[in-house]
Amino acid sequence: MTMPDERTRSVLQTRQFLEELARAKVPGVPEEVRVEARRLLRHFPEKYDLVFSAEACPDRWARPDPT
Repeated sequence: MTMPDERTRSVLQTRQFLEELARAKVPGVPEEVRVEARRLLRHFPEKYDLVFSAEACPDRWARPDPT
């Protein structure tokens, strides 16, 4: 069973991974992968979205660290 803090951390880490893939400075990443990462990030939750989700559904989401 996934705990709320694990779920929140996973979403934040996935966002960070997609942001890294989308950067043009990362060597060896094909352009089509960068384009797809940018496309996915357009609608991917931000940290503030997770704050609201944690308030609305504390059994599913944890409040992310403020850092």
